[in-house]
Amino acid sequence: MRKTHFLLLDRMDAKYSSDDIAAAMSWQTYIYVYISMATFWVYDYACSLEEEWTFLLQSRWTKVKGLYIATRFVLFLLLIGHLYVNFIPNGNPDKCKILVNVCSVFNQLSASCSECFFMLRTYALWKHNRFVHVAILVFFPVAIIACVGTSLASTISASYITSSAIPGITGCYNSDNLFVPFLLFFIFELGLMSLTLVHAIQSWRMGSGRLHAVLVKNNIFYYACGLLLSAVNVLASQYLHYQYHAIFQDFQFIVLAILALRMHLHLWQIDQQTRNMDSLLCMSVSNM
Repeated sequence: MRKTHFLLLDRMDAKYSSDDIAAAMSWQTYIYVYISMATFWVYDYACSLEEEWTFLLQSRWTKVKGLYIATRFVLFLLLIGHLYVNFIPNGNPDKCKILVNVCSVFNQLSASCSECFFMLRTYALWKHNRFVHVAILVFFPVAIIACVGTSLASTISASYITSSAIPGITGCYNSDNLFVPFLLFFIFELGLMSLTLVHAIQSWRMGSGRLHAVLVKNNIFYYACGLLLSAVNVLASQYLHYQYHAIFQDFQFIVLAILALRMHLHLWQIDQQTRNMDSLLCMSVSNM
């Protein structure tokens, strides 16, 4: 078996250049990682299906509920779009460009929806503080416009590859460099995490309920994941080549969206449990 494997590698090396082999391997690795992410999303959705339908049917209609549905729907479109791009043979550069750009729009929408959840949470933690309100209203649109603008500029100047030099590897991708958008995203996450940490330090000695504690812990964990993945993408965009630099880009958007959905469900359940406990206590006191 080993001799056969080495013989195939020797034949491949003789027929294709080292750049062709490296590009094909990075392309396949990207596809495998994306299949893993899609599988994890399906598993997570199946595990939380009953909880999600309970939330959708029993909770009242609010802007946050609409944001939850939008985040779930955009994440689904993001996965479907990327799987289509990765597995459908396509030799048309114009079609490839359109598909990749559409997936890029879904990426940005998914990231925006996820961040909106935790901006609202941070605003709620500060009890609708005017300074925090103004800071969010000013910096969030600026960050979104800057990230979208730099992403579009990078996408326009990128080259598109519609097929691999090695047969049997489908899909198309571009060679854009998203160093600046992820650096801006890192700075934005750092600002929101700083607000949460300052509030946590200020309210450390004050008595806080379970809902408040869960809210603070979820915010810190989400921002820590966002900072870590943004830092990884900043480094990957500078030091990794071929398709390896894009592996963690979609991974970040998908993980953050799943975290936002899961944490919102958990927070709603804690709120329901707290209300049920309060109603039980009121009933027991009235019976006394």
